[in-house]
Amino acid sequence: MSNEGSCGANYAAIDIGSNAVRLLIKNVKEGANGAKFSKVLMLRVPLRLGFDVFAKGKITDQRARNMIRLMKSYRHLMRIYDVEDYRACATSAMRDAKNGPKIIKQIAKEAGIRIDIIDGQQEAKIVYNNHIECMEDRNGNYMYVDVGGGSTEINLLSQGELVCSRSYNIGTVRILNRVVRDSEWMRLKEDMTELALSYPGTNIIGSGGNINKLYRLAEKKDKKNLRMSMATLHELHDALKKLTVEERMEKFDLKPDRADVIVPAGDIFTTIGDIIKAEYVYVPVIGLADGIIDELYAKHKNKIVGVM
Repeated sequence: MSNEGSCGANYAAIDIGSNAVRLLIKNVKEGANGAKFSKVLMLRVPLRLGFDVFAKGKITDQRARNMIRLMKSYRHLMRIYDVEDYRACATSAMRDAKNGPKIIKQIAKEAGIRIDIIDGQQEAKIVYNNHIECMEDRNGNYMYVDVGGGSTEINLLSQGELVCSRSYNIGTVRILNRVVRDSEWMRLKEDMTELALSYPGTNIIGSGGNINKLYRLAEKKDKKNLRMSMATLHELHDALKKLTVEERMEKFDLKPDRADVIVPAGDIFTTIGDIIKAEYVYVPVIGLADGIIDELYAKHKNKIVGVM
């Protein structure tokens, strides 16, 4: 590989979500104690595709044009940073958009970026790949909860092993657009109740931009272990719920595209936490993009081992 050796290799992930589109570039360096992952670049652009899709069933021409422009920019940045390999994944909004496949073809032609539309189960499994980086303590039961704009992905881990993966069409943008079906909420609640009985003492590993922001906003937290209690999360969530979007922006210094989705995200996390009787939420500040990079690294490492 062109940039292997002492400098390691750069890998990139593009996460095309319902609220924002992220580019993450990480450097992976092999060492005596295993691979070391370090962030090189992280960009987040709030394209808000879900607001079109969940209301109209398709992505508008203006947002499609902006998406093509953004992908061209990301392509140039990956070249500048000498990226060894990349993967671009589109999730819930692009899955549901009638014109999603057409836009993906346009992006491939004009920006030279291949995009995979992944289903909820694939998304959950990629998110689970983050255990390569973050799961130092593998004892006990953890509910790995990734809340996005269009869907929520759940992985149950017991003693470090993946027990099951579930995906629900419940996301922050869907909630704001009032398009989440009651039957989907019921399915989530029934599943969580069943899993809580089979795996008592389960705590949450939170993933996604909203839980990361909630953790940063929380005054009472365990910084050493990167976690906050469910009581702290409830307290903060209740405080945010009482405010308008504008008041949240002013009081908590939130951007507009975070101030509106942070409350529905809190609804999802507190609902799950209450059902499984979690004591705390562990927030290692990771997401789908990190999982994609872990997957790319594992793929390239296996190729090298195969050659040897």
